[in-house]
Amino acid sequence: MRSPLLAILPNSAVLIAAVSGRALAAAARRAGLRPLVADLFNDSDTLALAERAIKLSGSLQDGIGEVALLEALKELAGDEMPVALIYGSGFEANPGVIDAISRRFAVAGNSAQTIRAVKDPVNLQRLCRQIGIPHPAIAFEAPNDLKNWLVKRSGAAGGSHVRQACDSSIGRQHYYQRFISGRNLSALFLADRKRANMIGFSRQWVSPTSQTPFRYGGAVRLGRYDRKKAALIETWLNALVEITGLVGLCSADFIDDRDLHLIEINPRPGATLDIFDCEETPLLLEHMRATIGSDIQIPSYAGSSASGIAYADKALGSFPDVNWPVFTADHQISGTALQAGDPICTVFATAPSASAAMKAVKDRIKQIAVNWREEYR
Repeated sequence: MRSPLLAILPNSAVLIAAVSGRALAAAARRAGLRPLVADLFNDSDTLALAERAIKLSGSLQDGIGEVALLEALKELAGDEMPVALIYGSGFEANPGVIDAISRRFAVAGNSAQTIRAVKDPVNLQRLCRQIGIPHPAIAFEAPNDLKNWLVKRSGAAGGSHVRQACDSSIGRQHYYQRFISGRNLSALFLADRKRANMIGFSRQWVSPTSQTPFRYGGAVRLGRYDRKKAALIETWLNALVEITGLVGLCSADFIDDRDLHLIEINPRPGATLDIFDCEETPLLLEHMRATIGSDIQIPSYAGSSASGIAYADKALGSFPDVNWPVFTADHQISGTALQAGDPICTVFATAPSASAAMKAVKDRIKQIAVNWREEYR
């Protein structure tokens, strides 16, 4: 049977599965597609964007529950044959789910085998050595000096799972990684199984707490980046794509100091989709075209765009009714009980420069926080 992906027509239905599907649903609408969304939240933004939506079991910490996922996707698709299923975060810890999905739907994205190749910390270290990419040392037994080591969880995303190593006891799914000082840098690229077609660079910042010092805070798209380093990153990623067969929208996270160190590969659309997607060249269409080997286009950008997460500082028994500004998304529903650290919304800003866009987002987060901080008192 011919894959429906071979005919990507305007107004086609596309299945979306992710921890949070709002950004992918918005990107699908910009691409002229009808999103059918399965995620953990079904927040008001997602429901407004989706033609149909269904809430999945799972958590931010553990990802998407596998047991009922396929049946939920079948229910969501109904009598339609969606042109593709596009997945976001929530599958790295259990990539076998992607294999199960692909037996029922055309998957626009990387196979379980490719996900394992780049998300397994031991294999990623081997690939980096093979290509010559600097990569922090990893260990599964406690190093003699824990001071300059982190503890991470395999297959996790978002930064909340990362902590400073403080003892010699870690969970079965965890590992140690040597800490490298420097600034975060993320490279977004469109892979075609042969090379990495570079889209652009962004910097992320953290929103730390005492328990989650590396929690994701936001990201800003860079208008300019060092040409020599950019060319080096492209060379490395071309080699990585050729070896692993990566396809579609992916990102690579680096620590950027005098030298570059690759930290991890994200083999699916991620947190920076909002700040890179555009009406002129919708990235989800290019993602799908790359999957089937069609010609792809790379967007061009002017100025900078940033997004950041507003979190709950304290527990809140009932979230208030908020008149949300147009520069926000992923809105918490009024009446919801929140724990300290729960995400409340995403905030956006554009500006001529990256520094101005990042400042604008942080200022806006402080500005709208007045709506719920009064409730803490």
